[in-house]
Amino acid sequence: MDRVIFRKWRNGDIIALLPDNEANPGMVDMYEHIGQHGEGSPAIIGITKLASPDEYNDLLNELKGIGYELRVMRRLQYNNK
Repeated sequence: MDRVIFRKWRNGDIIALLPDNEANPGMVDMYEHIGQHGEGSPAIIGITKLASPDEYNDLLNELKGIGYELRVMRRLQYNNK
């Protein structure tokens, strides 16, 4: 099961951050309705807001429709070992 965090751009578009997907070092995999998969800096957290379930429901269903099994998170917790 993949973790996902749904965030909202200032213009209202929703983006899914998929931290468990492979991405280049220092980057995070992302998915949007338009443009679909891409990667970007984790700093995106600072320029977006947490999306509500009503806001991200369509994107969640789109991701499930292409085969993702998702666990929605509000934030990531890291194990510092």
